[in-house]
Amino acid sequence: MLIDLSHDVVHGMTTYRGLPGPTVSDYLSRQASRSRYAPGTEFQIGRIEMVANTGTYVDSPFHRYPDGKDLAALPLSSVADLPGLAVRAPHAGGMAVTAERLRGLDVAGKAVLIHTGWDVHWGTERYGDGSPYLTEDAARLLADGGARLVGIDAHNIDCTTGGDRPVHTILLGREIPVVEHLCNLGALPEAGFRFFAVPVKVRGMGTVPVRAFAIAG
Repeated sequence: MLIDLSHDVVHGMTTYRGLPGPTVSDYLSRQASRSRYAPGTEFQIGRIEMVANTGTYVDSPFHRYPDGKDLAALPLSSVADLPGLAVRAPHAGGMAVTAERLRGLDVAGKAVLIHTGWDVHWGTERYGDGSPYLTEDAARLLADGGARLVGIDAHNIDCTTGGDRPVHTILLGREIPVVEHLCNLGALPEAGFRFFAVPVKVRGMGTVPVRAFAIAG
């Protein structure tokens, strides 16, 4: 069974407050294309302008480190066909996901997806206010435990009340990709699924939207 874990990218949407929404338009409309082709044949060629942090996206090490792997350098083995582990951390129990919430889990070689349920606020002002996040000790536990990728269904994997970003710093420093703004994680079993979040192979960029999904059952 295929389970979609990505938000739609929609013209003008807000992903991260303060960043511009995408502009989706025609480069060549169907009507304009009719003069180029035989009668009854038409095409649409779209154009999109957006910042990299739009929708559900993956962060590669280059996002944080100038000498880190960019999107084109990410090995497919770090973002595709990974054994998955869904960690239930409901936001009603507190916004900070600490190491204690993760201790004892077998995260080695896995895509660890933190299911907080915060995606229920997607598209509202609430989504960017006081979102759930991982703590520094949680990030260190995941990195030391051998996690292959870490994702969350929230506004940022780090606490954003200050200017430091220890979770990005630790995970990306260990070449562990980060996927933010996931959704529908409640549809996943806790284990026994495969996770995919493959980006476009762009050089010189550290972040880009993905079609994140899982195969379960």
